[in-house]
Amino acid sequence: MKESRISKAEVRILEQFWKLGIASVREVLDSLPEDERVAYTTVQTLVYRLEEKGALIKVRKIGNAQLFQPAINQTQYRNRIIRDLLDLFGGSPRLLVSNLLENGEITLRDLKALQAAADGNNGRSRGGKHA
Repeated sequence: MKESRISKAEVRILEQFWKLGIASVREVLDSLPEDERVAYTTVQTLVYRLEEKGALIKVRKIGNAQLFQPAINQTQYRNRIIRDLLDLFGGSPRLLVSNLLENGEITLRDLKALQAAADGNNGRSRGGKHA
């Protein structure tokens, strides 16, 4: 995926592609809940932006309809967000967690649960395989 950030509106469209797989702009628009429906051209613009950013790829054309599919999955997207978040804290997970604690976003109980989970994975490497 290219380095461009994905907006909230674009993420909403990307989420629909993760559910649908290969889809046209019309199919994505029709899959949105009634209260989230926007103009066809708005969805079309968001789809083309996602394609430019490398999050979607054009797979084929049927008549006038272009079909797209996700070029990244949810895990890849989340990992990118986490990297961006860590970058805001100089790459330091400790500074990030400290900030979350200070702002009440996580509690000491949450932190202890994370520690317990990390302790349970002591026999595992970063790749998730046994050492």
